[in-house]
Amino acid sequence: MIWLCMSLIAVAFMVSCPMTAVMRAFGRRLRALDAPGVSGQVKAPPRGVPNTGGLALYLGIVLPIAAALLAIRTPLLDLVVERVPALAVHIPGLVSQAGSALVLLTGLTVLHVLGVIDDRRPLGPWVKLVAMLAVATGVVLGTESRLLTFLDGHVGGPWLSVLVTVLWLGLVTNAMNFLDNMDGLTGGVTAIASACLLAATLSHAAPQWFVAACLALVLGSCLGFLVFNFPRPKATIFMGDGGSLVLGFMLGFLTVRTTYIGADLAGGWYAVFMPLVVLAVPLYDLASVCVIRIRAGRSPLVGDLNHLSHRLVRRGLSQRDAVLVIYGLTGITAIGGISLASLLPWQALLVGVQVALVLLVLAIYEGRAAEPTRG
Repeated sequence: MIWLCMSLIAVAFMVSCPMTAVMRAFGRRLRALDAPGVSGQVKAPPRGVPNTGGLALYLGIVLPIAAALLAIRTPLLDLVVERVPALAVHIPGLVSQAGSALVLLTGLTVLHVLGVIDDRRPLGPWVKLVAMLAVATGVVLGTESRLLTFLDGHVGGPWLSVLVTVLWLGLVTNAMNFLDNMDGLTGGVTAIASACLLAATLSHAAPQWFVAACLALVLGSCLGFLVFNFPRPKATIFMGDGGSLVLGFMLGFLTVRTTYIGADLAGGWYAVFMPLVVLAVPLYDLASVCVIRIRAGRSPLVGDLNHLSHRLVRRGLSQRDAVLVIYGLTGITAIGGISLASLLPWQALLVGVQVALVLLVLAIYEGRAAEPTRG
Protein backbone atom coordinates (compact mmCIF):
# COMPACT_ATOMS: atom_id res chain seq x y z
CA MET A 1 0.00 0.00 0.00
CA ILE A 2 2.92 2.32 0.63
CA TRP A 3 4.09 2.00 -2.97
CA LEU A 4 0.58 2.56 -4.25
CA CYS A 5 0.38 5.70 -2.13
CA MET A 6 3.77 6.88 -3.37
CA SER A 7 2.68 6.32 -6.97
CA LEU A 8 0.16 9.14 -6.46
CA ILE A 9 3.11 11.56 -6.47
CA ALA A 10 3.70 10.58 -10.10
CA VAL A 11 -0.03 10.76 -10.88
CA ALA A 12 -0.30 14.31 -9.56
CA PHE A 13 2.93 15.28 -11.35
CA MET A 14 1.56 13.98 -14.67
CA VAL A 15 -1.54 16.13 -14.22
CA SER A 16 0.14 19.25 -12.88
CA CYS A 17 3.20 19.50 -15.13
CA PRO A 18 1.54 19.48 -18.58
CA MET A 19 -1.40 21.49 -17.23
CA THR A 20 1.03 24.17 -16.03
CA ALA A 21 2.42 24.42 -19.56
CA VAL A 22 -1.11 24.71 -20.94
CA MET A 23 -2.05 27.41 -18.44
CA ARG A 24 1.16 29.31 -19.17
CA ALA A 25 0.28 29.45 -22.86
CA PHE A 26 -3.35 30.27 -22.03
CA GLY A 27 -2.32 33.04 -19.64
CA ARG A 28 0.07 34.58 -22.15
CA ARG A 29 -2.54 34.53 -24.91
CA LEU A 30 -5.19 36.20 -22.73
CA ARG A 31 -2.67 38.51 -21.03
CA ALA A 32 -3.82 37.13 -17.67
CA LEU A 33 -0.94 38.68 -15.79
CA ASP A 34 -0.34 39.56 -12.15
CA ALA A 35 -2.84 42.14 -10.90
CA PRO A 36 -1.64 45.50 -9.47
CA GLY A 37 -3.02 44.74 -5.98
CA VAL A 38 -5.33 46.54 -3.58
CA SER A 39 -4.94 50.13 -2.42
CA GLY A 40 -1.80 50.53 -0.33
CA GLN A 41 -0.26 47.23 -1.42
CA VAL A 42 3.40 47.28 -2.46
CA LYS A 43 4.39 44.71 -5.08
CA ALA A 44 7.49 43.94 -7.10
CA PRO A 45 7.63 45.58 -10.56
CA PRO A 46 5.47 43.64 -13.06
CA ARG A 47 7.31 41.14 -15.27
CA GLY A 48 4.59 40.15 -17.71
CA VAL A 49 4.34 36.64 -16.28
CA PRO A 50 0.91 34.92 -16.25
CA ASN A 51 -0.46 34.04 -12.81
CA THR A 52 -2.75 31.27 -14.04
CA GLY A 53 -0.78 28.30 -12.67
CA GLY A 54 -3.13 27.77 -9.72
CA LEU A 55 -5.48 25.69 -11.87
CA ALA A 56 -2.70 23.17 -12.55
CA LEU A 57 -2.03 22.77 -8.82
CA TYR A 58 -5.74 22.53 -8.10
CA LEU A 59 -6.34 19.86 -10.75
CA GLY A 60 -3.25 17.88 -9.72
CA ILE A 61 -4.82 17.45 -6.29
CA VAL A 62 -8.54 17.39 -7.05
CA LEU A 63 -8.74 15.23 -10.19
CA PRO A 64 -7.22 12.07 -8.63
CA ILE A 65 -9.44 12.42 -5.53
CA ALA A 66 -12.52 12.96 -7.69
CA ALA A 67 -11.56 9.96 -9.84
CA ALA A 68 -11.27 7.80 -6.72
CA LEU A 69 -14.70 8.95 -5.52
CA LEU A 70 -16.20 8.05 -8.89
CA ALA A 71 -14.42 4.71 -9.00
CA ILE A 72 -15.91 3.48 -5.73
CA ARG A 73 -19.38 3.98 -7.22
CA THR A 74 -18.75 2.13 -10.49
CA PRO A 75 -17.71 -1.38 -11.61
CA LEU A 76 -14.29 0.10 -12.29
CA LEU A 77 -13.47 -0.46 -8.61
CA ASP A 78 -13.66 -4.26 -9.05
CA LEU A 79 -11.25 -4.03 -11.97
CA VAL A 80 -8.79 -1.99 -9.93
CA VAL A 81 -8.97 -4.42 -7.01
CA GLU A 82 -8.31 -7.31 -9.43
CA ARG A 83 -5.14 -5.59 -10.60
CA VAL A 84 -4.08 -4.49 -7.10
CA PRO A 85 -5.37 -7.11 -4.61
CA ALA A 86 -3.66 -5.36 -1.69
CA LEU A 87 -6.13 -2.53 -2.14
CA ALA A 88 -9.15 -4.68 -1.21
CA VAL A 89 -8.63 -4.42 2.53
CA HIS A 90 -8.61 -0.61 2.29
CA ILE A 91 -11.81 -0.21 0.26
CA PRO A 92 -14.09 0.06 3.33
CA GLY A 93 -11.88 2.82 4.69
CA LEU A 94 -11.94 4.61 1.33
CA VAL A 95 -15.72 4.41 1.21
CA SER A 96 -15.98 5.73 4.78
CA GLN A 97 -13.88 8.76 3.83
CA ALA A 98 -15.90 9.55 0.69
CA GLY A 99 -18.14 12.08 2.42
CA SER A 100 -15.22 13.94 3.97
CA ALA A 101 -13.38 13.91 0.65
CA LEU A 102 -16.39 15.43 -1.11
CA VAL A 103 -16.64 18.20 1.49
CA LEU A 104 -12.91 18.86 1.14
CA LEU A 105 -13.16 19.07 -2.65
CA THR A 106 -16.01 21.55 -2.32
CA GLY A 107 -13.98 23.72 0.05
CA LEU A 108 -10.92 23.61 -2.23
CA THR A 109 -13.06 24.54 -5.22
CA VAL A 110 -14.53 27.56 -3.45
CA LEU A 111 -11.05 28.72 -2.38
CA HIS A 112 -9.64 28.19 -5.87
CA VAL A 113 -12.45 30.21 -7.47
CA LEU A 114 -11.99 32.90 -4.81
CA GLY A 115 -8.27 33.01 -5.58
CA VAL A 116 -8.79 33.18 -9.35
CA ILE A 117 -11.21 36.09 -8.93
CA ASP A 118 -8.71 37.86 -6.67
CA ASP A 119 -5.93 37.25 -9.20
CA ARG A 120 -7.97 39.06 -11.85
CA ARG A 121 -9.53 41.78 -9.70
CA PRO A 122 -8.26 42.10 -6.09
CA LEU A 123 -11.05 41.56 -3.59
CA GLY A 124 -9.43 43.13 -0.55
CA PRO A 125 -7.85 41.35 2.41
CA TRP A 126 -10.90 41.29 4.68
CA VAL A 127 -13.16 39.78 2.03
CA LYS A 128 -10.61 37.01 1.48
CA LEU A 129 -10.11 36.43 5.20
CA VAL A 130 -13.84 36.14 5.91
CA ALA A 131 -14.27 33.79 2.94
CA MET A 132 -11.34 31.62 4.11
CA LEU A 133 -12.74 31.32 7.62
CA ALA A 134 -16.20 30.55 6.25
CA VAL A 135 -14.82 27.74 4.10
CA ALA A 136 -12.75 26.48 7.03
CA THR A 137 -15.83 26.41 9.25
CA GLY A 138 -17.83 24.51 6.65
CA VAL A 139 -15.09 21.94 6.12
CA VAL A 140 -14.47 21.47 9.86
CA LEU A 141 -18.16 20.89 10.54
CA GLY A 142 -18.74 18.86 7.37
CA THR A 143 -15.84 16.48 7.95
CA GLU A 144 -15.85 16.51 11.76
CA SER A 145 -12.14 17.31 11.67
CA ARG A 146 -11.12 19.01 14.89
CA LEU A 147 -8.05 19.69 16.99
CA LEU A 148 -7.96 19.32 20.79
CA THR A 149 -11.07 17.13 20.92
CA PHE A 150 -10.04 15.99 24.40
CA LEU A 151 -11.21 19.39 25.65
CA ASP A 152 -14.81 18.81 24.56
CA GLY A 153 -15.83 17.30 27.87
CA HIS A 154 -14.25 20.14 29.85
CA VAL A 155 -15.74 23.17 28.07
CA GLY A 156 -19.30 22.04 27.51
CA GLY A 157 -19.11 20.79 23.96
CA PRO A 158 -17.02 20.95 20.79
CA TRP A 159 -17.18 24.73 20.29
CA LEU A 160 -13.61 25.37 21.48
CA SER A 161 -12.06 22.64 19.33
CA VAL A 162 -14.05 23.89 16.31
CA LEU A 163 -12.84 27.46 16.93
CA VAL A 164 -9.20 26.41 17.36
CA THR A 165 -9.35 24.27 14.19
CA VAL A 166 -10.90 27.04 12.09
CA LEU A 167 -8.26 29.51 13.31
CA TRP A 168 -5.48 26.99 12.56
CA LEU A 169 -6.76 26.46 9.02
CA GLY A 170 -6.95 30.22 8.51
CA LEU A 171 -3.43 30.65 9.92
CA VAL A 172 -1.79 28.03 7.68
CA THR A 173 -3.73 29.13 4.59
CA ASN A 174 -2.62 32.73 5.11
CA ALA A 175 0.95 31.69 5.88
CA MET A 176 1.30 29.92 2.52
CA ASN A 177 -0.54 32.73 0.74
CA PHE A 178 1.81 35.30 2.29
CA LEU A 179 4.82 33.15 1.33
CA ASP A 180 3.89 33.33 -2.35
CA ASN A 181 6.06 36.37 -3.02
CA MET A 182 9.06 35.05 -4.94
CA ASP A 183 9.67 32.58 -7.76
CA GLY A 184 9.41 28.95 -6.61
CA LEU A 185 9.00 29.79 -2.94
CA THR A 186 5.54 28.56 -1.96
CA GLY A 187 5.67 25.57 -4.33
CA GLY A 188 9.04 24.44 -2.98
CA VAL A 189 8.28 24.99 0.69
CA THR A 190 4.94 23.18 0.31
CA ALA A 191 6.70 20.28 -1.42
CA ILE A 192 9.24 19.99 1.43
CA ALA A 193 6.58 20.25 4.13
CA SER A 194 4.24 17.76 2.46
CA ALA A 195 7.11 15.30 1.90
CA CYS A 196 8.04 15.41 5.60
CA LEU A 197 4.40 15.15 6.69
CA LEU A 198 4.00 12.20 4.31
CA ALA A 199 7.04 10.47 5.80
CA ALA A 200 5.70 11.05 9.31
CA THR A 201 2.26 9.72 8.36
CA LEU A 202 3.62 6.57 6.71
CA SER A 203 5.97 5.87 9.61
CA HIS A 204 3.13 5.95 12.13
CA ALA A 205 2.26 2.65 13.78
CA ALA A 206 -1.13 2.78 12.03
CA PRO A 207 -0.61 4.69 8.74
CA GLN A 208 -3.49 6.94 7.71
CA TRP A 209 -3.87 6.20 4.05
CA PHE A 210 -6.35 8.97 3.20
CA VAL A 211 -4.05 11.63 4.67
CA ALA A 212 -0.97 10.03 3.10
CA ALA A 213 -2.62 9.84 -0.33
CA CYS A 214 -3.61 13.52 -0.19
CA LEU A 215 -0.10 14.54 0.90
CA ALA A 216 1.36 12.55 -1.99
CA LEU A 217 -0.95 14.44 -4.38
CA VAL A 218 0.11 17.80 -2.92
CA LEU A 219 3.78 16.84 -3.28
CA GLY A 220 3.43 15.62 -6.87
CA SER A 221 1.35 18.62 -7.88
CA CYS A 222 3.95 21.04 -6.49
CA LEU A 223 6.81 19.23 -8.21
CA GLY A 224 5.01 19.39 -11.56
CA PHE A 225 4.37 23.10 -11.12
CA LEU A 226 7.98 23.82 -10.08
CA VAL A 227 9.19 22.62 -13.49
CA PHE A 228 7.98 26.02 -14.76
CA ASN A 229 7.97 28.07 -11.55
CA PHE A 230 11.45 27.39 -10.14
CA PRO A 231 13.79 30.38 -10.64
CA ARG A 232 16.25 29.17 -13.26
CA PRO A 233 16.84 32.01 -13.70
CA LYS A 234 13.21 33.23 -13.61
CA ALA A 235 9.81 31.58 -13.25
CA THR A 236 7.67 31.59 -16.40
CA ILE A 237 4.36 31.25 -14.57
CA PHE A 238 2.96 32.13 -11.13
CA MET A 239 0.43 30.17 -9.10
CA GLY A 240 -1.48 33.22 -7.92
CA ASP A 241 -3.96 33.08 -5.07
CA GLY A 242 -5.80 30.41 -7.04
CA GLY A 243 -2.93 28.08 -6.15
CA SER A 244 -1.55 29.35 -2.84
CA LEU A 245 -4.94 29.26 -1.08
CA VAL A 246 -5.45 25.66 -2.19
CA LEU A 247 -1.99 24.55 -1.06
CA GLY A 248 -2.23 26.32 2.30
CA PHE A 249 -5.68 24.95 3.06
CA MET A 250 -4.63 21.41 2.11
CA LEU A 251 -1.62 21.53 4.42
CA GLY A 252 -3.71 22.91 7.25
CA PHE A 253 -6.51 20.39 6.77
CA LEU A 254 -4.20 17.38 6.49
CA THR A 255 -2.34 18.33 9.67
CA VAL A 256 -5.73 18.42 11.42
CA ARG A 257 -6.70 15.00 10.04
CA THR A 258 -3.42 13.38 11.09
CA THR A 259 -3.46 11.31 14.28
CA TYR A 260 -0.29 12.10 16.20
CA ILE A 261 -0.84 9.99 19.31
CA GLY A 262 -1.69 6.30 19.20
CA ALA A 263 -4.30 4.59 21.32
CA ASP A 264 -1.56 3.60 23.75
CA LEU A 265 -0.37 7.26 23.90
CA ALA A 266 2.90 6.22 22.30
CA GLY A 267 5.03 9.24 21.59
CA GLY A 268 3.42 11.40 24.26
CA TRP A 269 1.32 14.54 24.11
CA TYR A 270 4.11 16.55 22.46
CA ALA A 271 3.48 14.75 19.17
CA VAL A 272 0.68 17.26 18.49
CA PHE A 273 3.34 19.92 17.90
CA MET A 274 4.56 18.20 14.75
CA PRO A 275 2.70 20.60 12.38
CA LEU A 276 4.28 23.59 14.15
CA VAL A 277 7.72 22.03 13.72
CA VAL A 278 7.19 21.23 10.04
CA LEU A 279 5.66 24.63 9.23
CA ALA A 280 7.88 26.69 11.53
CA VAL A 281 9.50 28.76 8.76
CA PRO A 282 6.28 29.78 6.93
CA LEU A 283 4.73 30.67 10.30
CA TYR A 284 7.85 32.69 11.19
CA ASP A 285 7.48 34.60 7.93
CA LEU A 286 3.79 35.28 8.66
CA ALA A 287 4.42 36.44 12.23
CA SER A 288 7.47 38.58 11.45
CA VAL A 289 5.98 40.39 8.46
CA CYS A 290 2.80 41.14 10.44
CA VAL A 291 4.88 42.61 13.27
CA ILE A 292 6.82 44.78 10.80
CA ARG A 293 3.62 46.08 9.21
CA ILE A 294 1.91 46.81 12.51
CA ARG A 295 4.99 48.66 13.80
CA ALA A 296 4.89 50.77 10.66
CA GLY A 297 1.24 51.59 11.27
CA ARG A 298 -0.03 49.52 8.34
CA SER A 299 -2.56 46.74 8.11
CA PRO A 300 -0.95 43.31 8.59
CA LEU A 301 -3.15 41.98 5.79
CA VAL A 302 -2.02 44.39 3.05
CA GLY A 303 0.97 43.06 1.14
CA ASP A 304 4.40 44.66 0.86
CA LEU A 305 8.03 43.72 0.26
CA ASN A 306 8.96 42.95 3.87
CA HIS A 307 8.65 39.16 3.82
CA LEU A 308 11.53 36.95 4.91
CA SER A 309 12.54 36.36 1.28
CA HIS A 310 12.64 40.10 0.58
CA ARG A 311 14.60 40.78 3.75
CA LEU A 312 17.20 38.16 2.78
CA VAL A 313 17.57 39.77 -0.65
CA ARG A 314 18.12 43.14 1.00
CA ARG A 315 20.88 41.47 3.07
CA GLY A 316 22.76 40.68 -0.16
CA LEU A 317 21.37 37.37 -1.41
CA SER A 318 20.06 36.90 -4.92
CA GLN A 319 16.39 36.00 -5.22
CA ARG A 320 17.27 32.43 -6.15
CA ASP A 321 19.66 32.12 -3.20
CA ALA A 322 17.05 33.53 -0.83
CA VAL A 323 14.56 30.91 -2.02
CA LEU A 324 17.12 28.13 -1.58
CA VAL A 325 18.01 29.35 1.93
CA ILE A 326 14.33 29.24 2.91
CA TYR A 327 14.09 25.74 1.38
CA GLY A 328 17.02 24.69 3.56
CA LEU A 329 15.61 26.24 6.72
CA THR A 330 12.26 24.56 6.08
CA GLY A 331 14.01 21.23 5.56
CA ILE A 332 15.97 21.56 8.82
CA THR A 333 12.86 22.15 10.91
CA ALA A 334 10.54 19.83 8.96
CA ILE A 335 12.87 16.81 9.09
CA GLY A 336 12.90 17.11 12.86
CA GLY A 337 9.13 16.69 12.86
CA ILE A 338 9.13 13.34 11.06
CA SER A 339 10.07 11.26 14.08
CA LEU A 340 8.55 13.48 16.78
CA ALA A 341 5.69 11.09 17.54
CA SER A 342 8.09 8.22 18.29
CA LEU A 343 10.61 10.09 20.44
CA LEU A 344 11.17 10.01 24.16
CA PRO A 345 10.37 13.26 26.00
CA TRP A 346 14.00 14.41 26.21
CA GLN A 347 14.51 13.65 22.52
CA ALA A 348 11.38 15.60 21.58
CA LEU A 349 12.69 18.48 23.67
CA LEU A 350 15.87 18.47 21.57
CA VAL A 351 13.78 18.78 18.39
CA GLY A 352 11.96 21.73 19.92
CA VAL A 353 15.25 23.35 20.92
CA GLN A 354 16.61 22.78 17.41
CA VAL A 355 13.62 24.53 15.82
CA ALA A 356 13.81 27.39 18.32
CA LEU A 357 17.54 27.82 17.63
CA VAL A 358 17.01 27.92 13.87
CA LEU A 359 14.42 30.68 14.21
CA LEU A 360 16.46 32.51 16.86
CA VAL A 361 19.63 32.49 14.75
CA LEU A 362 17.60 33.69 11.77
CA ALA A 363 16.07 36.52 13.82
CA ILE A 364 19.48 37.52 15.22
CA TYR A 365 21.02 37.48 11.75
CA GLU A 366 18.25 39.68 10.42
CA GLY A 367 18.58 42.09 13.33
CA ARG A 368 22.38 42.31 13.16
CA ALA A 369 22.45 42.65 9.41
CA ALA A 370 20.02 45.55 9.65
CA GLU A 371 22.40 47.50 11.88
CA PRO A 372 24.84 49.89 10.17
CA THR A 373 28.42 48.66 9.85
CA ARG A 374 30.83 50.43 12.17
CA GLY A 375 34.40 51.11 11.18
